[in-house]
Amino acid sequence: MRKYTGFYIDGNWLDEQGTSNIEVINPSTGEVAGIISDGNEKQVNNAVEAAKRAFVSFSQTSVNERLELLKAITNEYKQREAEISAAISEEMGAPDWLASQYQAAMGLAHLNTTIEALSKFPFEEQKGTTRILREPIGVCGFITPWNWPINQVVVKVLPALATGCTMVLKPAAQTPFSAWLLTEIFDKAGVPAGVFNLVNGHGGKVGSALSRHPDIDMISFTGSTGAGISVAVDAAPTVKRVHQELGGKSANIILDDADIVQAVDNGVKAIMMNTGQTCTAPTRMLIHESKYEAAVEQARKTAESITVGAPSSNSYMGPLSSKKQFDTVQKYIQIGIDEGAEIIAGGLGSPEGLEKGYFAKPTIFANVTNSMRIAREEIFGPVLVMIRYSNEEEAIAIANDSPFGLAGYVQSSSIERARKVASKIRAGQIYLNYAPLDFEAPFGGYKQSGNGREWGEQALYEFVEIKSVVGFG
Repeated sequence: MRKYTGFYIDGNWLDEQGTSNIEVINPSTGEVAGIISDGNEKQVNNAVEAAKRAFVSFSQTSVNERLELLKAITNEYKQREAEISAAISEEMGAPDWLASQYQAAMGLAHLNTTIEALSKFPFEEQKGTTRILREPIGVCGFITPWNWPINQVVVKVLPALATGCTMVLKPAAQTPFSAWLLTEIFDKAGVPAGVFNLVNGHGGKVGSALSRHPDIDMISFTGSTGAGISVAVDAAPTVKRVHQELGGKSANIILDDADIVQAVDNGVKAIMMNTGQTCTAPTRMLIHESKYEAAVEQARKTAESITVGAPSSNSYMGPLSSKKQFDTVQKYIQIGIDEGAEIIAGGLGSPEGLEKGYFAKPTIFANVTNSMRIAREEIFGPVLVMIRYSNEEEAIAIANDSPFGLAGYVQSSSIERARKVASKIRAGQIYLNYAPLDFEAPFGGYKQSGNGREWGEQALYEFVEIKSVVGFG
């Protein structure tokens, strides 16, 4: 069992007496996998003070110095990537292949992308006689989720380091193991004392203390829209920058000229990956009425082919991340049944033989209307809804009829047609014909999916203030 008690503050590991602990549950077994310390306002204050002191010198470091630091982190990360992968499988149930090829690998991909972005970032720019300076915003507070635990940490920490900011991280209490290992990597790589600080704990205590703290210049949060609203309210009195990546209910428009078998097959697999616990997952599949029955049949076949099992079983789907998440998914499946939608695959309960742990069935609802709760609310599990449309304009209208706007998908045999439809979808990222991830593509959403962007060069702009020196010459 892992024992990751204590906090990393001002370059030191502090195991403070009298602090209560939080049990971390392995979702594959439902058993305790480790414990962490439950921080409070005292640790937050100490960490913020350390970051504030460190900002004085770290904000003045050169681009080359910060590039060398990121390269040192990259070297250490490569040596411990397998450990991080194993930790992610244990803490959130990701299948071994997913934890290795995607979850842990994302950390290295973002390191490489950040190094490239920093090497050419315009910290200074001349406009006439005015010099425009882009300077680090200051001390940052980071609150990160459990579904992609390393990815969601590094997309905040790395651009902050690149621009000369200092920071305090509160990772999800549900998935703290990988963040602890990442902290060890930063320490070994020589991140200066106070630049990066780790305070584990519950969001209600540690997260709120960070959001409210007057010496935090920017709070960056990834999680549910409801929790994001609470963060913004806490942050408002100090007028700090609030940067958020929140919920999604992304539409996947399969146009009538698409290969229906391939488009549906890929769409079902995309939602079931990571057990549906991805904010950009294409959870609403929109199909032209002329292809709807064929699409339903293909969706059924694909869902029935998806294997579910423990991380070590090499199954496509692992468990949901917690009992709370399992109960939420079950609640929404029942809501869908009560609303009159038709289950064509999966349903309530766990797959046979997987009653221990938090395993759910790959579930697909047909005959869904966009007014149903299962089509409007983020379920965050392996649940897909299939919606008919009669023409392209109606498909676009359905896609945009959502409080969210994080991502969208368009499938067509004509790239020109796909581009045209993409231009009309109000969302932050649109994937054409299941294009692969682009680590330089700005990541973030419209509407209640948040504000600000992560990934690549655009992420660096989020962590700087703009100073105009007029009359510079």
